Amino acid sequence: MRALLTRLSTALFLFWLVVSITFVLVHLAPGDATTLLVPPDASPADAALLRGRLGLDAPVAVQYGRWTWSVVRGDLGTSFATGRAVTSILADALPVSLALGGISLLLSFVIGTTIGAAQAVRRGRPLDHLLTVVTTTVYAAPSFWLALSLVALFTYGAAKWGFPEVLRLPAFGMRDPAGEATGVAALMDLIRHAVLPVAVLTAVGAGGIARYARSALADVVHADFVRTARARGAGPLRALAGHALPVALPPLVILLALALPGVIAGSVFVESIFAWPGMGRAMLTAIAARDYPVVMGATIVYAAMVIVANLVADLMLPLLDPRRRR
Repeated sequence: MRALLTRLSTALFLFWLVVSITFVLVHLAPGDATTLLVPPDASPADAALLRGRLGLDAPVAVQYGRWTWSVVRGDLGTSFATGRAVTSILADALPVSLALGGISLLLSFVIGTTIGAAQAVRRGRPLDHLLTVVTTTVYAAPSFWLALSLVALFTYGAAKWGFPEVLRLPAFGMRDPAGEATGVAALMDLIRHAVLPVAVLTAVGAGGIARYARSALADVVHADFVRTARARGAGPLRALAGHALPVALPPLVILLALALPGVIAGSVFVESIFAWPGMGRAMLTAIAARDYPVVMGATIVYAAMVIVANLVADLMLPLLDPRRRR
């Protein structure tokens, strides 16, 4: 119980630290929302009046205290740019990001673990070297570069070079703006629009997970207990999935939690490039508009997701690894 309370206290402190530092950095950055909200011909008095109405005329410490008290009461404030409640903006954007990031994270884990296992089994062979080069290159490539490359290939290039219709993928939005499809047709249209953003996030995540999975499985697949299982008649796949993978599972679970920040960071650029109305696009738009309440609301959500994911993975380790149960 003491260890659990310690982990919870550490998680809460880390969450407070991330949110507080973000608040200070955002408010100390040059410029503020009034420079973008007032008309060009507005007088300094008008700008000062708007600053007072938005509460930006108070010292940063006072603004932080007011904002913290509002958050504790469940009020994330109102958007400077749109006048909507921040909770309403996040409620519209969060499901999009959760679906996009969740599917990408799952595919990244499955594909990355499979590639890493294949490399571990064939360690030192040409296939291992080839997959190492490919996964390292993809993992190191910026998300926005991969996104623009796929758009150039499967959207503009596919139309120019006469690719089959199935390979001509839409690049922007979640649905065809001119379409009126419903039911299964609407679902298929959504899937077609999701292929490219999911592919970008999955490729980057799978590349990183493959490197760690290879390292975790490289020594296990050649261990004595795996050789014994093979000698007793277990096939290669059964020996890998039934004996080697459970031993290497704890570090892979930690890796899954650590991969979440990468998916979140990548989604910020991917959603912006592909015009998906998720958290990433909402946050970039808010940063450009100096919309502090939306920026801080998105920061709270992002920080909570990452910290909770790591906390859950940490608490799951004793269930997966008996050696850690003490």
